[in-house]
This record gives sequence, structure tokens and C-alpha cells, in this order.
Amino acid sequence: MKPAMLVSTYPNKKSVTKIANELVKNRLAACVNITSISSIYSWEDKIQISSEFIAIFKTTQKNKKKLKEQILNTHPYKVPEIAEIDVLSINKPYLDWLVDSTN
Repeated sequence: MKPAMLVSTYPNKKSVTKIANELVKNRLAACVNITSISSIYSWEDKIQISSEFIAIFKTTQKNKKKLKEQILNTHPYKVPEIAEIDVLSINKPYLDWLVDSTN
């Protein structure tokens, strides 16, 4: 089975922690890495600078579509980022754990 990783940003730790817990509990993600970041972006014709939290969702290709739908349906942003990282290689023990954690 092939791995998949999705990335999204959230406005606060509470919102990302809530969805991460749900996704891991429901086995759509094996793991979600969360860290705080500073973002500079254009929104509504203004340059914005804000603190956000970035989440890396680790799953399998089999669960990727459902995971994207869950992120989109629960996301607090009007226009959420849901980007896929193309995983070309991953160490076998980690892949085995990832598959086992999402089945």
C-alpha cells in the first residue's frame, strides 16, 4: 500500500488538535504532526501576517480521498489549504506502521 501526506494550516491549536484527534481516532490518519508557524499571505487585497498552525496528515492512498473530504468539511477557513505531498519513498517499518494504523 502507498503512503500519502496532506498539509493544511489552521488558525489556532484548538481547531487543528480537534480534527487531528478525530482523524486518528477514526483511522483516517495514522499521525498528524502539528507545529506553529508564521504566515505572510495576500487576502482580500491586503498583505496579512499571522500566526497559524500547520498540520501534516499521514495516511495511505486508500484513505486520502476521505481524509481530504473530512479536512474540507471541518475546516474553519473559508478557503482552506489542502495540499498533497508526493511521497516517492518511505522506510518500510514506518510504512508498515502507517498502513496498520489506518486499517
